[in-house]
Amino acid sequence: MDDKYREANRPATYAAANRDIIRPLLTPTVMWVAAFVLATAAMVYGGYCWYLQITWGMGVAGIKHPTFWGVYIVTFVFWVGIGHAGTLISAILYLVRSRWRTGVYRASEAMTIFAVMTALLFPALHLGRVWQMYWFFPYPNQRELWMNFKSPLMWDVFAISTYFTISSVFFYVGLVPDMAIVRDHSTGLVKRIYNILALGWRGTNKQWHSYMAAYGFFAAFAAPLVLSVHSVVSWDFAMSNTAGWHSTLFPPYFVAGAIFSGCAMVITLLMPMSYLFKWHDYVNTWHYESLAKMCLLTSGILTYSYFMEYFIAWYSQNPYEQYIFYWRTVGEQWWIFATMVVCNCIIPLVWYKKAWRQNHVILFVVSIFVNIGMWFERLNIVASSTSRSFDPSTWDLYWPTVVEWGILLGSAGWFSFWFLLFAKTLPGVAITEIKEMVEPPVKGSLEG
Repeated sequence: MDDKYREANRPATYAAANRDIIRPLLTPTVMWVAAFVLATAAMVYGGYCWYLQITWGMGVAGIKHPTFWGVYIVTFVFWVGIGHAGTLISAILYLVRSRWRTGVYRASEAMTIFAVMTALLFPALHLGRVWQMYWFFPYPNQRELWMNFKSPLMWDVFAISTYFTISSVFFYVGLVPDMAIVRDHSTGLVKRIYNILALGWRGTNKQWHSYMAAYGFFAAFAAPLVLSVHSVVSWDFAMSNTAGWHSTLFPPYFVAGAIFSGCAMVITLLMPMSYLFKWHDYVNTWHYESLAKMCLLTSGILTYSYFMEYFIAWYSQNPYEQYIFYWRTVGEQWWIFATMVVCNCIIPLVWYKKAWRQNHVILFVVSIFVNIGMWFERLNIVASSTSRSFDPSTWDLYWPTVVEWGILLGSAGWFSFWFLLFAKTLPGVAITEIKEMVEPPVKGSLEG
């Protein structure tokens, strides 16, 4: 075991790992309660804005001719992207046996589940008539009407539902041994609940053999989804003939952006969590620095992609493509493009300095800027191409209304609501994998 890893995971015994990770469960603190109340309030306000939209129609949103894709599609793509880092960290890094994933993968997996749950709200929000949402799904019906399977929007249904299902099963399989540990340290009703969730886990050799086989299988199954799902989401744009969208660059560009924003969100969520629960022995500077390095890599890919978009538009000699990219830079909404570039390409450069990359305040602040920049990147893609289509007589500027901003805030509340519940009901760090890095207890010892 190398010295860096030993330093990053310092618990001396199995009992210490059990105690430290289980301690925060089911014991609300003032900070947690305040955050939970705030998240619930944001979620309720978002629900109220949705009620206004259902009552008065889509006119209360800023969606109008020619921009029929607005904040709802922007935020849908944003949350799907956030969910990619969880599968990357938990599946791909598991397959390559990356050591630093141990402290962060459980929370990142939970982030994936809740981010996709949040993203799935937005097709219904964008639909307007939410009671007709069942038409999204292919099922036999008496009128023999079926979806257009040639549509990338239909591909989204299959890609994201598959991603959500596999990620949920993978998340739960990894939780089973830890559920048993929580069960063994609980009493009464709580013990009975965790006993059901642990699925009869006793830690026998046969169970561990089956568990490792299943976990490896789901990791291998989930790994390709990291690349495929956001590629499919990018085809929502790239398969159209709209200027600024019709590009083969979009799939790798979107995947890099998803990993970039997802890793930044892991830092944003885990840093307060580790401070609140005193998990510095399990989640610390080494883990955050590793996440920052992944952000630096994907930020470089994004910067290259932004440059190549402009180069391809210039090289194509297509006046429509050239105008879109010119207007994004110097048009009325130039500041959207500027925000995207500053937050995604310039601010992360501070992480190239090791001292700043290891400074927790800088790590946290930069991670917030990254996610702001990634939301504005999606707004830049959607708003510019649709508001400046081929016919100048249809041009108009798009800007979100109060209702759309409220629903955006509500989606953040919805996501935070579930993540905060997770933090207080399930082990936020993988106890069994942490124990693999701890010296086994001495024979006859009562610890562990």
